[in-house]
Amino acid sequence: MSKETILSDLEEIVGKDFASNKKEDLFIYSLDPGASLPREVDYVVMPNSVEEVQKIVKLANKERIPIVPMGGGLTLSGLVIPVKGGIVLDMKRMDRIVEINEYSKYALIESGVTTGQLLAYLNENYPDLQPPVPDAPAAATVAGNVLIHGSGYLSQKYGDHGSMINGLEVVLPNGDICKVGSCSLSKYWFTRGPIPDLIGLFTSSFGTLGIVTKLSVKLFYKPKFREVVFGLATDFDDLPNILSKVIESGLAEDVLLGMQDKPDWMKGYIFVIVYVTGESQDEIDTNTKVLKKIYRKTNARYMKTPPRIREIYMEKPIFAATAADFRKGGGFEYVGAFIPLENIPEAYKGGVEISKRHGIIPTIGSRLIGQTHTVMVFFSYSFNRADPEDMKNARDALHETNILALELGGIPWKAEIAGQKLILEKMDPNFKKLFKTIRDILDPNHIMNPGNWEVE
Repeated sequence: MSKETILSDLEEIVGKDFASNKKEDLFIYSLDPGASLPREVDYVVMPNSVEEVQKIVKLANKERIPIVPMGGGLTLSGLVIPVKGGIVLDMKRMDRIVEINEYSKYALIESGVTTGQLLAYLNENYPDLQPPVPDAPAAATVAGNVLIHGSGYLSQKYGDHGSMINGLEVVLPNGDICKVGSCSLSKYWFTRGPIPDLIGLFTSSFGTLGIVTKLSVKLFYKPKFREVVFGLATDFDDLPNILSKVIESGLAEDVLLGMQDKPDWMKGYIFVIVYVTGESQDEIDTNTKVLKKIYRKTNARYMKTPPRIREIYMEKPIFAATAADFRKGGGFEYVGAFIPLENIPEAYKGGVEISKRHGIIPTIGSRLIGQTHTVMVFFSYSFNRADPEDMKNARDALHETNILALELGGIPWKAEIAGQKLILEKMDPNFKKLFKTIRDILDPNHIMNPGNWEVE
């Protein structure tokens, strides 16, 4: 079938205004804000319903055209840039908030709903409820965040955001519409068990097993008062003890770490950023006093927060790029890994060495997930997008970071293709065999984001 015939078929499905193969339309889909090299895109299409997604997938399967789903396009690691060309499925038009269940505390939404959109809707209509919020711009989609095991606001208490999924509606590679979670047998999208939990098939698989069109995410009660309490540490080796004691207090809503060598006044310090909540200002004050004592006993010290810094860190979402040292050209690679708490000192030391080796200002942070059951460490590598050598430098730093994470018993997060290969080299052979078997059964024509998680 010719390209024009395929375009005509796509236009028939979604309307002429929402399908294109024009170079000027395809350009923004050929790259992302990270350091990945641009790749060719053949078509972009913007469906408005699950039925339209179903028709597009069936067409792609029939013609064996690669297909890549895209939310906000902000992963920074090339996951929504087609490796082998084909169709980018831009989900932004599917932006309906279907239901807010106030008592069972979940939001049923389509996959194009953004974090900012859901936050604004809840603030206006359900001011006592709050969703998980990633460290990303408000334009990031809720689905895009939770489906890559994103982390951020509320991660310390409740786990990574992927664990906050109750149910999914998915278009499988053959075009079938499948529901997983309680929604597979109940009108309530309130839980993922106690039936076989297949939701995990679609998290961090990067669109290789299906396209999520609806999802239910947990909501949480929003306390009336919230404050941020800063501590300063000077020795990476003190971090596991500091963080353990903070969590043992039971006071922390969320915990962030951050360090960077620019501006000069920040150099030499690791910032311990603890959020506390309460139902009164007195409760906040009491909790703050306890944290001050913990800092003192763990070789850290309390820092009175300057008003502007407090304002930034009290925002939701916190955009992680505000901590980056942007170079001329505006490039920014924000990578991470899930790492055991006891290995955090070595992760920071290694990240500093990698940054300096590549001439990048060290900028490293992390979030506690699930009460120290894991720590998401993120490394910021800025680069000049107009300088190919500088972009390659950032990619090399990223590759070394992935190796470091694996050596420390960690797992690179939202890994780009080179990172995926490193993971697969180390992975249990029978895990790889099982994943390949599932993928071959669901997608025998290998149209779903091919090139990602390729098991040989």
